[in-house]
Amino acid sequence: MIKIKQKKTTQTKENKSVSTQIAIIGGGLAGLACSIRLARAGIKVILIEKNTYPFHKVCGEYISNEALEYVKSLGVNPFDFGAVALDKFWLSSPSGNKLELDLPLGGFGISRYTLDYELSKIAKKEGVDIWEGVFVKDVNKGREIGNWELENTNENNSSENKFLIETSNGTIESQIIIGSYGKRSNLDNKLQRDFSSKNFPYIGVKYHLKTNLMPDNVIALHNFWRGYCGISRIEDDKFCFCYLSHKDNITDFKKVEEIEKQLFTENPFLSKILKEAEFLYDKPEIINQVSFSPKKLIEDDVLMCGDSAGMITPLCGNGMAMALHSSKILSDLLIQYFDNQIDFNTLKKHYQKRWNSQFQLRLKAGRTVQRFFGGRQSSELLINTFKYIPSLARKVVSLTHGKEF
Repeated sequence: MIKIKQKKTTQTKENKSVSTQIAIIGGGLAGLACSIRLARAGIKVILIEKNTYPFHKVCGEYISNEALEYVKSLGVNPFDFGAVALDKFWLSSPSGNKLELDLPLGGFGISRYTLDYELSKIAKKEGVDIWEGVFVKDVNKGREIGNWELENTNENNSSENKFLIETSNGTIESQIIIGSYGKRSNLDNKLQRDFSSKNFPYIGVKYHLKTNLMPDNVIALHNFWRGYCGISRIEDDKFCFCYLSHKDNITDFKKVEEIEKQLFTENPFLSKILKEAEFLYDKPEIINQVSFSPKKLIEDDVLMCGDSAGMITPLCGNGMAMALHSSKILSDLLIQYFDNQIDFNTLKKHYQKRWNSQFQLRLKAGRTVQRFFGGRQSSELLINTFKYIPSLARKVVSLTHGKEF
């Protein structure tokens, strides 16, 4: 048996210590979905989330229908909470040259504020211990962390197979850790992930707004100089307005408000929205250092899921479905592991193989297409090519979407 003991004699209310079978760091879609399925299988789960539900996140807030039945199986029918069906796609260049396409599979729009909150309530009902408003300070696979150490009282149960997680709420001992903390985190530095020391050239910005300038069933992607903006309907007669901008725009214009004022006016669709829509945030949600570079799926036996495992470019509009699908793949394998059907090494091999099969080509296609976005000439070329060869456009859309799971 492995126990946690404190090296110092003082114990504060915040310095509690607990043990669990699985600790999930990050309570977005992937983390919540994993926690629900694992808890239903009788596995003890602690989920750590730095924010308190409900909260807004920088996200395009569109999910393709490949994930709809899975979301329902978790206990949420998005349309019961105001989700809007989307089946048309618009793409425009900075000059306003527009392409219109059908979305064969279709999708729906719903805010992360609503969807994550509803999933968090289900997770709690299923017995998941959610630590909200809690920060992870350190993760260690071994004998000692901070003021705590593992006491190994069973030679057949090596502490080398356990993790200690130091948080702002105490210390957790866990057999398995899932990293589902999103696009970028201080934990990436702790794990010395390959991309964590690099600077990346994108910022993400999100508003909610009200407008009558967009049909309810359309998801639109509008280019501007060194960036592009996605717009689609969500619940409560609102639209999600989320854009990605190269950091050079910040260098040139200093503030996101100046980027919008100076660059959105070039695209007639963005210009009209900027002038006539009602923006519902006093300040936008912003995330810096957005990375689309390849990531390792497993870091020192920490199992990555969702955006922590690999992030598709927003122009493909399907990161939420990918996060949900990756949660299903991983939770299926973890259920087998705790049922003694597979060992941990087999779990890792199967997870890597299944993840690559589902997402590797999709991520590569997204990074390739992104090279044409944010440029005046390149986006014009792409749209005109798609207009001339519509079958190519449909193929690109299919590459960024999967099948129902």
